[in-house]
Amino acid sequence: MILDVVTWAAVAAALAAEDSRWLRVAQREHYEPGRDTAMARLWTEVKPENAVLLGAAAICIGAGLWSKPFTLVGLAAIAAWPLGLPVRGTTKALAWTDRMKRLCAVTVGLQLVLVAAAGLARGPYAAAVVALLAVPLVDLAMAIMRPVERRMAQKFVVEAQDKLRRMRPTVVAITGSYGKTSTKLYVNQLLSRSHAAVASPASFNNLMGLSRTVNDRLVPGTEVFVAEMGTYGPGEIRELCTVFPPTIAAITTIGEAHLERMKNRETIVAAKSEITEEAAVSVLNVDVPELAALADRLEGVKRVVRCSATAGGWADVVVAPLAGASVGDASGTAVAGGGRWEVTVDGEHVTTVDAPPAGHPINLAIAVGIARALDVPAASLAPLMIDLPGAAHRAELQRDERGVAVIDDTYNSNPDGAASALRSARAAVGEGGRIWTITPGMVELGDQQAARNRAFAADATAMPDQVLAITGLTNRRALLAGAQGQPGEVRTYPSREAAAAEIMAQTAAGDVVLFENDLPDHYA
Repeated sequence: MILDVVTWAAVAAALAAEDSRWLRVAQREHYEPGRDTAMARLWTEVKPENAVLLGAAAICIGAGLWSKPFTLVGLAAIAAWPLGLPVRGTTKALAWTDRMKRLCAVTVGLQLVLVAAAGLARGPYAAAVVALLAVPLVDLAMAIMRPVERRMAQKFVVEAQDKLRRMRPTVVAITGSYGKTSTKLYVNQLLSRSHAAVASPASFNNLMGLSRTVNDRLVPGTEVFVAEMGTYGPGEIRELCTVFPPTIAAITTIGEAHLERMKNRETIVAAKSEITEEAAVSVLNVDVPELAALADRLEGVKRVVRCSATAGGWADVVVAPLAGASVGDASGTAVAGGGRWEVTVDGEHVTTVDAPPAGHPINLAIAVGIARALDVPAASLAPLMIDLPGAAHRAELQRDERGVAVIDDTYNSNPDGAASALRSARAAVGEGGRIWTITPGMVELGDQQAARNRAFAADATAMPDQVLAITGLTNRRALLAGAQGQPGEVRTYPSREAAAAEIMAQTAAGDVVLFENDLPDHYA
């Protein structure tokens, strides 16, 4: 009898520990069903001891059906699994929002139903099996709540739609695999003297974020609403455009961001292209072959503004690095910071600007293209390009009192941006200085993730004066493989904080420390 009571208490304690972990992961992964299972798989794959612990928990809980004491051992094991993922967050704790409270209630409800059913059959020893199902049950709860949450949020969406109908601003919608935020900031600045514009803040780029922006920030007299639109898959941008119908739609570039979720480049192109379906004007980066083809298909159907970062190429808007200043690639990415860019509209020189610290010329080209679509005279844009704004944590460069340059690129997680940040680091390093790259690598790149991290590691250790500091475990194997045989040095650390503490103490004048990407603590 006493053992039964203790086992019931252990079942409750194990479920509480698991829920604390996995509900927080659900929140960090934006409540997307299936993501808890994906993260659990990650922790089990990169730390073999977690696979052993999970297997031991399953064996002991199963054995407990015949030999009761084994159940307590199994419950202790599953409560501790996965090793390394804290019950409480180290960088961001679980936030008890109303949505989280509802998700928690449904999760616990599902668990109670299963515990009660199992308990009636074999008591707490059968109920313990539910502890093995905590992760899929959280994913199931998210799937159950997704349509419920959408219905509950509908009143805010309707309010935003009504406000847009009443105010009738021109909606400018911007998407792309990356560059959305920088482009949005440039557009806001280029329109500052000609239009009363409101841009969605930070990364408010989904249905609720954009609805909140409209409801809270649009005021009478707003002429232009600049909406950044993100997506994890087909259909999402089409829905956003139904709620916030754009007159002008822009695509910055196509890359590998979210390849894990969208599986292939063709799906990414299709998902991003939804933004052009109903817009009267499409502003496109024609340095990307798929977007150049899209521009050709749309020509004659609607107005198309072609943008490029390729010097000498033809497009309606060209923002290209001057010879010897920086080098662009097929996606329009160039060295972040340094050099000068020439701005050309309709074949006519408009101005030459200093490249912003974290800027890419195609983002400015798209912004100029949007201003052109709004009939802003090209000549009036030149003064507004003198001091372009930068996005926070995107290749921000500062020097400390010792002359050490620190590049904060922690919000970047795409291969082109990472390569660009490394080029920036090489441009900033002083004579005799070293380049220290602190990174956990890049994620959500699907079947390309290992290859892209290997390539980045090879680049980050290509010279003897380069040091690659790998943090965490998620991409450690791929990064180590990429650096193998390279002349640079490789170090490993459990966390970014540990790497920074040791490395900053070893730096000297002329050194550059690049913080490339960062991962939240629910990653291994």
